[in-house]
Amino acid sequence: MSWLGERIAPARLGRDFRWLMTASWSSNLGDGIMLAAGPLLIASMTSSPVLVASGAMLQFLPWLLFGLHAGAIADRFNRRRLVIGANAVRVVLILALVVFLFTGTANIWIVLAAAFLYGCAEVFADTTSGTLLPMFVRKEDLGIANSRLQAGFLVANQFGGPPLGAFLFAIGSFWPFLLQALCVALAAILVSRIAHTPIPPRENTAPTSVHTDIAEGVRWLWRNPPVRMLVIIILVFNVTWAAPWGVLVLYATEHLGMGEVGYGALTTASAIGGLLATGMFGWLERHVSFATLMRVCLALEVVMHLAFALTTSGVIALVIMFGFGLYSFIWGAISTTVRQRLVPHELQGRIGAVNMVGVFGGMVIGQGIGGVLAQTWGLTAPWWFAFVGAAITLVFVWRPISQIAAARPAEETAQSDEDSSDGDSSDDAD
Repeated sequence: MSWLGERIAPARLGRDFRWLMTASWSSNLGDGIMLAAGPLLIASMTSSPVLVASGAMLQFLPWLLFGLHAGAIADRFNRRRLVIGANAVRVVLILALVVFLFTGTANIWIVLAAAFLYGCAEVFADTTSGTLLPMFVRKEDLGIANSRLQAGFLVANQFGGPPLGAFLFAIGSFWPFLLQALCVALAAILVSRIAHTPIPPRENTAPTSVHTDIAEGVRWLWRNPPVRMLVIIILVFNVTWAAPWGVLVLYATEHLGMGEVGYGALTTASAIGGLLATGMFGWLERHVSFATLMRVCLALEVVMHLAFALTTSGVIALVIMFGFGLYSFIWGAISTTVRQRLVPHELQGRIGAVNMVGVFGGMVIGQGIGGVLAQTWGLTAPWWFAFVGAAITLVFVWRPISQIAAARPAEETAQSDEDSSDGDSSDDAD
């Protein structure tokens, strides 16, 4: 393997990881293309704010409706085949939309229906994809592996995809979606190359209903304080984060006077910060404890909200957003790694789904709160809400973070207790 290849995907992570990483990058490029082309397509068909907002809402609704079910199904069946199948459904849906666009028969209702169905398939694809990594990457390597997957998200989804989607849409409305279909199809092919085939973890047990499986996952989560607290932290911080984020475009263009280009630059600054964090993550993981990193990231989140509430400078806002991208990337890699290390393989789908439902549920709640606050008290009000809410939350979770970062899987704890017991027996014998 070349020096660059070793830096991107160290050989110790294995061939299966490289297939999964490349598939993730390809899928993220397709999603990034749709990130720009989707809203442009809807806006070209209607000027109704309700319908335009509905297009955005359909990104979150499938997670709230089917997220838990997707997690239970991911824990029931062959996970690699589920990812391939869900991506195949996504390809079919996109190609159907391409046909409607190419023939000129598409309308807003067809587009919204396609967006919703695509989102449903995406829930199953993304939920199941999140269960694959812990199955063939060692626990001690999950941090660097997750950082590489997130780097692909930043480059393909945030950097490359949106401008490419906008450019292709200007050439012809169907072109970006055709390329998206090719990206998702390539992702399915790459996942099929994974040699390690996950075996259904409960194939020898009595059959149960999906709702029973969901309840089992929720009970496990409730009885596991470190993972439960981590999910709660993510939920609450997504509420506070989404409150100002929902009106960020108005904050940037009206309050800061940055214009449309300046608003786009904020997103770019965040992505640049995240990219810098990808190069730092390996060193940080080796030299700084996860507990310290988690506290620093959440503390910076509080400071960022305060800084945005106070500033009236677009330049300062760009600097703040750069810092946000840097620490939010580190937080995302750490929180995902900690959860994957602590959750048993047979529950990865369900616990990961609960986490994602919390993420999107928090975003929906936060955006609703932010819209009301901005309408009533002005565009900085959501930032003040986020600052106070995040600060109060940080006070309550400061100490539990140590327990979250230091927690070990139940099977490792049991093995440690067994070894200690064996040692005591040997001492007694002596």
